[in-house]
Amino acid sequence: MSMLTPPGMGGKYRVTGTAYPRMSRKRSLRRIVFSVLGAALALAVISYGALQLIGVFRGDGPDRNVAAGAKDCPTASAKAAVKGAPAATAPAKPAVVLPKPGDITVNVYNATPRAGLAKAVGDELKKRGFLIGKVGNAPADFDKKVPGTGTLVGSAATDKAAYSVLGTQLAGTTQQTDTREGADIDLILGTAFTQLSTPADADKALALLADPGPASAKNC
Repeated sequence: MSMLTPPGMGGKYRVTGTAYPRMSRKRSLRRIVFSVLGAALALAVISYGALQLIGVFRGDGPDRNVAAGAKDCPTASAKAAVKGAPAATAPAKPAVVLPKPGDITVNVYNATPRAGLAKAVGDELKKRGFLIGKVGNAPADFDKKVPGTGTLVGSAATDKAAYSVLGTQLAGTTQQTDTREGADIDLILGTAFTQLSTPADADKALALLADPGPASAKNC
């Protein structure tokens, strides 16, 4: 028996020559898989920790997001700090100086097939304080050619506020200018006209024109 033959193997496994078999056990495949997974998990944890540290040093996070939005809206802590203090009101828009109905001369013209419409509307506007000028059928340029409720026609120098005041009496009117020199305004009734606004609705619209109210505040 050769000295290289392991004890107990007899001559059956005699080793000859200069090479001899390695007797170490093969590595378990399962152990290799677990080792690879463990290394990958450790690398992921280390990477996540590094990203968190970078975010801390850069100042990222909820506090930074709150600070960025503080320019536009106060934070909850800022609101709590001023709790109990008088509420700040938005600055009110200056009141608009409007001409009175008695300062506006209105010519009422009927551009519809309905007979007597111009007189009826003129009488109602007179009751509401307007000065009534001419009343009759619309000129040929407008007769049966006003599809809406009505058209307001004045000169280029006519006070725009006068259009607005007269417009509170009839919703949906349009505006035009011509070469007239006076300050009177033509109200040309169109085919869509049914009736003037109710006095209550006209008064509400007129009050809104005179006092627009406070400017709207930004909601946070």
